[in-house]
Amino acid sequence: MNTREHATMKMRGSSDISYLGQAVDSMIYDFMREHEIPGLTLAIVQAPYIPRVVGYGMSDEKQRRLASPNTMWPAGHISQAFAAVAVMQLYEDGRLDLSDTVGKWIQEVPEAWKEIEILQLLRHASGLPDYRFQQDFNPYRAWAFGELIDLVQALPLHFKPGTEVMQSATNFLLLTEIVERAGEQSYHDFVTKRQIQYLSLRHTGFAEDLGRFMHEDVSLTENVHQLFKKDRLYIDPTEPAASYDGEGGLIPRTDSSALRGFSDIWASAQDISFWDIGLAGSVLIHEPENRAKVYAPWELPDGRVVPAVAGWQFYKHRGLMDIKGSVPGYSAFLSRFTDAKELVCVTLMANKEGIDFTNLGRRIAGAFGDLLSTNYDDNKLYLFEGQLPAEESVERLEKELAGREIPVFAKFDHAQNAKDAGLELRPTTVLVFGSPKVGTGLMQADQSISLELPLRISIWEDEAGSTWLAFPRIPRMAAEYGLEKHPVVGKMERLMEELVRKAGSVY
Repeated sequence: MNTREHATMKMRGSSDISYLGQAVDSMIYDFMREHEIPGLTLAIVQAPYIPRVVGYGMSDEKQRRLASPNTMWPAGHISQAFAAVAVMQLYEDGRLDLSDTVGKWIQEVPEAWKEIEILQLLRHASGLPDYRFQQDFNPYRAWAFGELIDLVQALPLHFKPGTEVMQSATNFLLLTEIVERAGEQSYHDFVTKRQIQYLSLRHTGFAEDLGRFMHEDVSLTENVHQLFKKDRLYIDPTEPAASYDGEGGLIPRTDSSALRGFSDIWASAQDISFWDIGLAGSVLIHEPENRAKVYAPWELPDGRVVPAVAGWQFYKHRGLMDIKGSVPGYSAFLSRFTDAKELVCVTLMANKEGIDFTNLGRRIAGAFGDLLSTNYDDNKLYLFEGQLPAEESVERLEKELAGREIPVFAKFDHAQNAKDAGLELRPTTVLVFGSPKVGTGLMQADQSISLELPLRISIWEDEAGSTWLAFPRIPRMAAEYGLEKHPVVGKMERLMEELVRKAGSVY
């Protein structure tokens, strides 16, 4: 169902911030309830403004702290963008070149690593194994640079540098070490001076900096704030978020040294948004051709286009890019619509691990202007705009299903069928799949739901060349049969979301 919400297109500056009949607050409430998220902060940019920053729920459930505009969250993989800026600043300073090899700056690395170039590290095109996945890695302890290198130095490269892409924290560990050696100061101090202090970000730092942000220990006062009554510095406090596991235990903060340059920044959603406005122009990286090196698609030697650099992923929608990911206990998301007619950014940060905000972020953006919407029925369908061509996304979905031993019952290539009939249709493929062990439970409750099973995902290319992956929203479908509370429904929805994300994303 291709749809436009308004007869007259809603544009920038509209006071109506709803999408398909649902207000932004309502979208977030439903999303938090569905995913059992304790606390979340949203920030909206309509550059150069940050017109909306809102906290929802609890940033710390046990201490009853509210999520607020000042709450500091782990920025997760967004930290890679801070590292990329640091590299480009040194490049513009003339302190390093993007074609410099790792061996030029770090002589103590294995021989196989020495010819890898800085630009290949930024692009996750080095082939380096990821130290995060080694048995002895522990994100909660302090690490020396050499100790992390030791975890992977005996392992072979996954591919010849520059020929493929695979995200690896090792790439950004090496980049931060190069920043230290080229910049002649610690990575922490370089980023603090050139980005955090330069932009006057008052709620941003590294994990080791959190102690300098004044906040009350409310555990001493039965979790009720008291100091703000007599000390102005405790009014509208800046507080770090907290996350708890399923047994109620506090999840420790990851150590900055364990994920240096990859997931080491803490920030408020508002500061991330402010920083992103600086990044979109020439404030942080001065020359547009230099920004393009780290914020634009690029080609592999065989001609394949890679729509991803430094954690960012790029889309066919004009100027759209996002960066997202998790650390233990937390998730973060930043999307940017950089076209001059749009200039909208959506930042979402929460104290629940493994949350993908891509679909929610797109719907929130749609509330701020029809140009940002998907043009499809987001209430009926879960929609994911992918970075890859439709044919490649289909192949990746088939591979993912095979890896999970989920049988494919049918594959409908509607474009080929149209061609066979002498007609034209852009790439459009539907995969039908499922597990009898899962679907049978629903049919035992109501056999008529068999009309909706097995599950299916459609992948198509639209008129703008964008790839879309979509499936009917499982809770809505189940609700039509009175089965929205069936325990399998949430699991099916999360599986489908993960499948489209794996099939449609570079990282």
